[in-house]
Amino acid sequence: VGGNQNWLQLGAGFQLQPSEFGKLALVLWGADLLARKQDRRLLAQWKHMLVPLVPVAFMLLGLIMLGGDMGTAIILTAILFGLLWLAGAPTRLFAGVLSIAALVGFMLIRTSENRMSRLMCIGAIDLGPKGECWQAVHGIYALASGGWFGSGLGASVEKWGQLPEAHTDFIFAIAGEELGLAGTLSVLALFAALGYAGIRVAGRTEDPFVRYAAGGVTTWIMAQATVNIGAVLGLLPIAGVPLPLFSYGGSALLPSMFAIGLLIAFAREDPAAKAALAMRRPGVRWKTMRRRVKKRPSGER
Repeated sequence: VGGNQNWLQLGAGFQLQPSEFGKLALVLWGADLLARKQDRRLLAQWKHMLVPLVPVAFMLLGLIMLGGDMGTAIILTAILFGLLWLAGAPTRLFAGVLSIAALVGFMLIRTSENRMSRLMCIGAIDLGPKGECWQAVHGIYALASGGWFGSGLGASVEKWGQLPEAHTDFIFAIAGEELGLAGTLSVLALFAALGYAGIRVAGRTEDPFVRYAAGGVTTWIMAQATVNIGAVLGLLPIAGVPLPLFSYGGSALLPSMFAIGLLIAFAREDPAAKAALAMRRPGVRWKTMRRRVKKRPSGER
């Protein structure tokens, strides 16, 4: 699809994108690895901080890039940096790794005409001589035509053939067209609230695994939302990544929901959350559930 070959056809019209589950796998495995090394006081040494986390992440990135999906590779790189930051990696280490990543990214962009055209379409207001900026410009058209409060749910015009990938990569543009500025700001507010909650969970816990996992999930969701929305707004290149929890696609939705479930489970262990749950009166949930069950006559089974 558009040069991306990261889907596996499983028969009967069912397909799967393993790279989406790779994000969740990297978060969980990386969090467990760093937590065990922290318990053994090994993270003060560079070799234990980098190995085997960085080599395995690079192997995963290599497999994804073989399929041509640079957008997912960017998100995985952000997750890796987030885990290293939480582990206390020094600034010079980030500078070195970021320099290597920037050099590799530049080479991959320069050697691909498709990626170069996407880079040149940042901030474009013209379709281009060959229509190479069609998607970027029509995304702006969709946002502009939405006005303050949009044309109404289901009333989008751009999604009927004018805007490519309107149900996945550019769902934010359709939200702007149908719900207007108020709708797009609401989406941004929801992601901001989710990001704040994830940071709060990671910052208040004393469990290293919870801190790394919550921080990794938050980095993943926020980085992916930033890349997607930035591309729709014309501020970043179109990377072809879905908007978490909004875009169509089961391969992206299932790992994202699993990640949000992890955050909710971690949040329940927060001291303030425990205190709030403990203050609930006994039997409240039972009474609420019991009102929904029809009372049977005496002796009936």
